[in-house]
Amino acid sequence: MSRDFAKKGRAPARRTSSSGNGPTPPWLWFVAGLVLGAFAASLYFIKNPVAAPAPKEEPKPKAVENKTPKPRFDFYKLLQESETIVPASETINEEKPAQEQGTEYILQVGSFPDADDADKLRAQLILLNLDARIEKVEIRKGEIWHRVVVGPFATQAALTTARSQLVNNQYNALVLKRAKTKP
Repeated sequence: MSRDFAKKGRAPARRTSSSGNGPTPPWLWFVAGLVLGAFAASLYFIKNPVAAPAPKEEPKPKAVENKTPKPRFDFYKLLQESETIVPASETINEEKPAQEQGTEYILQVGSFPDADDADKLRAQLILLNLDARIEKVEIRKGEIWHRVVVGPFATQAALTTARSQLVNNQYNALVLKRAKTKP
């Protein structure tokens, strides 16, 4: 049997959107609606601002007089009146050297319960060309400490020179004034 293919009907052509991708998805319409709604709401609130409700005014209580006196601060004046100027360092009377006055000045660089630690510091100070020695001192009954001292110094200038040399080498020293010890 022969068939006539010329009379066969053609399938109708499908319609597509103008972009050619098919129908627009629903989520896109949703997002576009949100953006358009937000824009319209912002325009509305710009033209018609919402005023905050005014707070209710409460009646003010009557002012109660405070019978306590206002405090006075006099310590500023008291401090200025009782100010005492303390010199940075005590100067030795230049007329008489410190040794003739019956006092001597020394620098205490350290104090150790262990004699070996004191000896190590003494050796470091001798390398700095300082006259260092160790003094044993009994603090409490049976507790002996070893003090590393430099000096005594005859003049204020010698004391200052030795102290600045210690500070330059990161050693902290205490200036001690005491009665002259007899050799």
